[in-house]
Amino acid sequence: MRYLSTRGQIRGIPFKQAVMMGLAEDGGLLLPECIPQLTSGDLDALAKLAYPELAFQVIARFIDDIPSADLKGLIDRSCATFTHPDVTPVVSAGGVHILELFHGPTLAFKDVALQLLGNLFEYLLIESGQHMNILGATSGDTGSAAIYGVRGKRGINIFILHPQGKVSPVQELQMTTVTDPNVYNLAIRGTFDDGQRIVKEIFGDLEFKRRHALGAVNSINWARVLAQVVYYFYAWARVRAKTGEETVDISVPTGNFGDIFAGYVAKRMGLPVRHLILATNANNILTRFVNEGDYSIGAVHPTLSPSMDIQVASNFERYLYYLCGQDPARVRSAFSDFAKTGRMAFSPAERSQVLSDFRSLSVDDAAIIDEIRAFHAATGYVLDPHTAVGVRAGRELKESQVPMICLATAHPAKFPDAVHRAIGRDPERPASLDGLEGRPKRCETVEADTSAIKSFVERHAL
Repeated sequence: MRYLSTRGQIRGIPFKQAVMMGLAEDGGLLLPECIPQLTSGDLDALAKLAYPELAFQVIARFIDDIPSADLKGLIDRSCATFTHPDVTPVVSAGGVHILELFHGPTLAFKDVALQLLGNLFEYLLIESGQHMNILGATSGDTGSAAIYGVRGKRGINIFILHPQGKVSPVQELQMTTVTDPNVYNLAIRGTFDDGQRIVKEIFGDLEFKRRHALGAVNSINWARVLAQVVYYFYAWARVRAKTGEETVDISVPTGNFGDIFAGYVAKRMGLPVRHLILATNANNILTRFVNEGDYSIGAVHPTLSPSMDIQVASNFERYLYYLCGQDPARVRSAFSDFAKTGRMAFSPAERSQVLSDFRSLSVDDAAIIDEIRAFHAATGYVLDPHTAVGVRAGRELKESQVPMICLATAHPAKFPDAVHRAIGRDPERPASLDGLEGRPKRCETVEADTSAIKSFVERHAL
């Protein structure tokens, strides 16, 4: 298996190089040159497997330069950090099937990918005798999951940017109370989109990137997406076993397009998904794109689901590559226009394809509170505000007996204010959060300025 860039100047590189490169050196995003295809027999075999073995069988199809025993060991070690024996269990409630992705160390779906990515980085660095400085931006959950994935690991420093005052208090504490000497938290005076832009600009400075051995943990890193593909197969298998239905719909709360793109890859591999439902909050650039063909930048609105408070979705480029018939020249042209005008235009045929690939709904704060309250009253199950976005969209767009899977992307205890507002009490608090507020913190506040971040990295890099 070899990898290429959506912008056409990088191709034919192996998986290990793709992981270490992160953002493609031509400014694009890396994808496999072909997506493995699964038969109905392959799917039947996968459906019988426990999560770690299923993960190995899916992921190994994209990797041919890591020995199987080593890859299996990396996956098993990553899964062992989850507190539930099923890793990502499926719970049926309220007429939908909830895929719980929050049983990892930081109680968010990002743990599924970042536990594996942290182990991959350590494995590859030991193999090569090199070191790495990880640089990433977070809207809330990626930062803590990345930090927990690499804290204390040999040969790695990590620098995480988060928008000051625009993540939940629990999310902030999960990052800033990790005081390992290889961890640097930077609160930027700006938005997540500012942080994401800064990271891309720094990775675009190839001399700086090479000099400081920069690595990426944001979902620009293909390994992140690949790890997330797995749980779509796992959820489908568990729901098929419960219902006897072969085909499913899946609702995904998303702001950066990474999680739902993993579902799109699973569908292209042959997973029998009828509709992928793209659920957004009030920052609805992706819903406008699906429903109206309008991919244009708007203002970022703070919401009760802050991890989705994003306007420029970095993983959208990967989908655009397929939408444009795998034509890198068309991708380059689209992003050149976007840089100048803040919008992209699509042909009638492309718009028709989008509507075939996705359905979408935007869910505002009032509807989030209503969904948490109503779902709890009907079932006793407590949704976090991001999961509530996906559940509301899934329930509103459900139109047949096809089972609806809704991705639960964070534990409700990470957002107690929104939950309390909805149901009149705080959610149950997992033991991993006990004493969080009293732990020592380490964080620096900086301007949302590329030069300032480069200067900080330069002073503290390995």
